[in-house]
Amino acid sequence: MKKTYPSDLTDNRWNHIKELFETENQRGRPTEVDLRLVVNAILFILVSGCQWRYLPKDYPKWQSVYYHFRKWKKSGKWKVVYGILYAEYREKEGRHKHATAGAIDSQSVKTTSVPSSRGFDAGKKITGRKRHILVDTLGLLIAVAVTVASIQDRDGAKLLLKAIKGSGKKLRKIWVDGGYRGELVNWVKSKCRIVLEVVLRSEEAKGFVLLPRRWVVERTFAWLNNNRRLSKDYERFCDTSETFIYIGMTRLILLRLVNS
Repeated sequence: MKKTYPSDLTDNRWNHIKELFETENQRGRPTEVDLRLVVNAILFILVSGCQWRYLPKDYPKWQSVYYHFRKWKKSGKWKVVYGILYAEYREKEGRHKHATAGAIDSQSVKTTSVPSSRGFDAGKKITGRKRHILVDTLGLLIAVAVTVASIQDRDGAKLLLKAIKGSGKKLRKIWVDGGYRGELVNWVKSKCRIVLEVVLRSEEAKGFVLLPRRWVVERTFAWLNNNRRLSKDYERFCDTSETFIYIGMTRLILLRLVNS
């Protein structure tokens, strides 16, 4: 490595996760590239927002980096790595590795001119995609679903709750905003045995008001937007967008778990 970049992992942080990448089953020829450089290159893409072809020459060829990114996306590698670090961080904070409460919200983001699936969010007046996320009380991601922006929040919530499986087996309460009221409350209670509690803004409130419980998920969106690759949706496929969100949260937790 000729040069290091702010997004690169330190020795301690790489040593904390390297076995999760190096112990995967190998078929065919052994990997010739340094997986640490590959991971650092993917993090550079995430933080800087550059295109794959614009990767600095200090990293492996962009084709090799993209090959591993695509392979790990298909295998769900980043989701697995995040899940392990997530449980470790919660235990470090004195919590059970499975959350019992959380919050759901969505964020509509614009897409670019790259051909992709997109829709129009009539409420936010945005043409693009919608990120539906479920977070715990620490603001850490439990599940994410990226859809076209025209999908209703209630339908996005159903996608999230169907996807959590084992990671959400202890969830008992979820806080949401007024957009999730109605039939969804009963559906969640009967299908998932979870109480959906709606937190509404007071009619007397003026200007910005910090709403109890709901502010946690808004902060998570702010954390994600600190990565330029997530400032918009630049991806052709929704599952690629979801992968970059898991990568962003993995980096966030790793920075907290390992100080240097």
